Amino acid sequence: MIFADRMEAGRSLAWRLEEYANRYDVIVLGIPRGGVPVAFEVAEALHAPLDVFLLRKLGVPGQEELALGAIASGGVRVLDQQILWTLGISSSELETITARARQELKRQESVYRAGDSPLSVAEKIVILVDDGIATGATLLAGIRALRELQPAKIVVAVPVAPAWVCDQLAQQADHIVCVATPEPFGAVGQFYDDFRQMEDQDVVRLLARNRNVATAV
Repeated sequence: MIFADRMEAGRSLAWRLEEYANRYDVIVLGIPRGGVPVAFEVAEALHAPLDVFLLRKLGVPGQEELALGAIASGGVRVLDQQILWTLGISSSELETITARARQELKRQESVYRAGDSPLSVAEKIVILVDDGIATGATLLAGIRALRELQPAKIVVAVPVAPAWVCDQLAQQADHIVCVATPEPFGAVGQFYDDFRQMEDQDVVRLLARNRNVATAV
């Protein structure tokens, strides 16, 4: 399956989430940047508020693609103690890595929210949306971080991911929805005709559009 773009992928995802439509206790969270246009279409279809879930991987020094943990919205940090122990990463190294990631998270908070508070997810059904998943390592850490904020239910929804990744996510989330699980799976972008990079202003624009609709209603 190939999606024309992230908007089409979001619409394809949305009808698989119809059970969550028109509910006061549902919030849709998009992972910036690429997950936000997908999440926007989901939120529009479900008549739900949209926010971002800011998530930054904590990469191992020199092997940044290997996640030793993640930090997320709400000041939550989740660590993979096995990796920390195996690689002998010191507490000072860990704090340096975390400080850099928090600086970028703070920048994103400032740009995307412009002083507004994040939507509270406590006791809510949270639909966490990205544009696709290749390995799931960072998102798994993000789910654990989101769990710390005490939502009633975590639904992970993505247009495309390997089947084995969906199986892993199903062990951490309460509900997993994935439109396609193609094999072989190289990179998320190969399943989109248009996978252009999203910019910060694109995220801000979509969040504002969702807020304007909610205000009008």
